[in-house]
Parts: sequence; structure tokens; C-alpha cells
Amino acid sequence: MSEMDFTQILIEVSAFAKSTTDLAALQNFIVEIIPERLPYYNWTGFYMLDPNDSDTLVLGPYRGAPTEHVRIPVSQGICGAAVAQNTTVIIDDVHSDPRYLACSLETKSEIVVPIRAHGAVVGEIDIDSHDLAAFTAEDSAFLERCAAIVGAFIETNQTSSK
Repeated sequence: MSEMDFTQILIEVSAFAKSTTDLAALQNFIVEIIPERLPYYNWTGFYMLDPNDSDTLVLGPYRGAPTEHVRIPVSQGICGAAVAQNTTVIIDDVHSDPRYLACSLETKSEIVVPIRAHGAVVGEIDIDSHDLAAFTAEDSAFLERCAAIVGAFIETNQTSSK
């Protein structure tokens, strides 16, 4: 994808974030626009830390095949690793990574980007692709900007997001 594609999506996500006070609406907007514009993003979703159990991620809005992984311990999977390590994790071939929690037989690569608010990880954006090594440094930078928009939104609208 071109830098222009990423830039245009970020402009639209940022504008939407300024027009709503509802976290779920922002997340739904993001999971709609990203796979619509980026066809190799085959599963796009949010996992947020459970406010009553900071060791568990809870599935939020997503687009793609249904998943049985609606609650993931932070100690498990690529999703858990991204939170535990507080860093973006890119896996070029999920079938070669023992941490991978299989959601779909079609998934070949994954990127997970932490969302931070008030200096702490509060959730993540999780993307699966049916292509091997689908995600580049540009995808990482793009998704980190999306995560930053969501994190800033949570900081600004904290009472609305609980």
C-alpha cells in the first residue's frame, strides 16, 4: 500500500475520533475502514484489557471470521505477548510461532499493536492476514498511529469509555 493510503485513513480516523464521544463507535469505524481500504487486512479487531482483570484481554469490535478467542490471558498468544512486552509484534508466519492461538486456518501472518493511555497499555489492535509476511514497517507505523489516536481518545473521553 502507498503512504497516501495510510495517510488518508489516518485523516479519516482522526476526524471521526474528534466527532464522537463513544469508544465503541470509534473502534467500529476503524475496523470498518481499515479492511475496506487494505484488502490484505483479513481480520481486524480490538482486544482491550478487562477493567476488572488486567491480566485478561477481551475481544471488542472486529471484522473478519468469528473467533473463539474472546478472552485471552496476557500470558498467552501473540496478543498477550504484545501487551506483556508493551511493543508491536509482527509475525511473518504464524504457524512457525508457538505462541500463536489459531483463529483461522487461512491466517498466515499477524501484527499486534498496543494501545496506550495515561502511559499504560489498555488494549491493542490485532490484524491477521491470509498472506505470509504481509506486514511491513509501514504497516507498523500506520497501526501505531491508529493506536495513538485511540489512546488519546481514551485519555480525553475516559468517563465515556468505561
